[in-house]
Amino acid sequence: MAEEVRYVHPVCCGIDVHKDILVVCLRRTGTEGGVDAEVREFETVTRGLRALRDWLAAEGCPIVAMESTGVYWRPTYNVLSPAMEVLVANPRDVKQLRGKKTDKTDARLLAELLALGVVRGSFVPPPHIHAMRDLTRLRTSLVQVRTGHKNRVYKVLEDGNIKLASVMSDVFGKSGRSMLAALVAGERRPEVLAELARGSLRYKTRELAGALDGSFTDHHAAMVGMSLEEVDLLDAHVGRTELLVDGLLAELRPSIDLLATIPGVSETAARIILSEIGTDMSRFGSAGRLASWVGICPGNNESAGKRRSGRTRKGNKYLRRVLVECAWATRTTPTALGHKCRQLQARIGYKKAVVAIGHKILVIAYHILSEGKPYNEERYGDLHRKQEERLLKSSVRTLESLGYSVNISKKAA
Repeated sequence: MAEEVRYVHPVCCGIDVHKDILVVCLRRTGTEGGVDAEVREFETVTRGLRALRDWLAAEGCPIVAMESTGVYWRPTYNVLSPAMEVLVANPRDVKQLRGKKTDKTDARLLAELLALGVVRGSFVPPPHIHAMRDLTRLRTSLVQVRTGHKNRVYKVLEDGNIKLASVMSDVFGKSGRSMLAALVAGERRPEVLAELARGSLRYKTRELAGALDGSFTDHHAAMVGMSLEEVDLLDAHVGRTELLVDGLLAELRPSIDLLATIPGVSETAARIILSEIGTDMSRFGSAGRLASWVGICPGNNESAGKRRSGRTRKGNKYLRRVLVECAWATRTTPTALGHKCRQLQARIGYKKAVVAIGHKILVIAYHILSEGKPYNEERYGDLHRKQEERLLKSSVRTLESLGYSVNISKKAA
């Protein structure tokens, strides 16, 4: 006799989200195991969302599931979440069968999976973290666009055989901007342009004059001028964004200060990390689950006893990017993370090494936010010493098994 199916949520709702309409399936499980599913459509304007909320509340529905479809799920979540529990599922986890996909069947599938308790809700940050996340992501986008315009300036200078980047480290510093402004204004004499150098660059006027002797034309000047205008505008936007973020940091300042104690993690990186994962680590359950959500842990693909690709999975691209940048910043530091980065770089290459160190930084951030204690180098340095001792013992055993007599002494510093 078939075992009776036990539903976790006897009354629940699945919503198939679109830009203009919501297809809603309200599912009820009867006392004798029967199922009643009612499907309705609602508008996505505010009055339609309120009508949906009132209908679900009147029907006694305590929980709702929907896919994270672009940004279209956000208004629905904002209206429904104060009145009931709302799970935002990853579309990959609730994918419909081929040949069975319609809006109604999508909504029914979501309701059925939710009733069985197999829908996992994604992390949705609270409002103040969500506002900070929007601003930090906007800042990241602005910086990327600004970098694109700077690269275009480099390209145009090379086309005009202006080799400023070969002489000065920052073409967009004070000296470089003065020379670029003069080039845009029509000045072409290398000696005159070189005299605009400031500070230590004054000792390189001869090299600068040689770098500025090119075939820079009027159309080059127009292109550089437009790019410089965009750079200045984006600088202003980045500054405004940072001021807005500063206004949200009052209650988050202690957590940011804690994260900034991790080697390689700057103030800006700490803000981004906190805006992506929040301060409540209990939402993730463990450091391993957090790393899996970010997509910065090794993949697990095994079949017939053979381990296949260990590539990382897709995850939070914003957080992954900043973790890799932080890992890259540790590679020259005399810290446990820096030592491990150099060790891994020699063994598996720098690309895989920085991803592995980014994973470690995220795990450390998880424990710091969970415990409320700053980074302790002795704690992680001790782990490195234990790894070194295990490696030493293993190496000695290997040599002894080959018939060698081994005497170990530490090299003097």
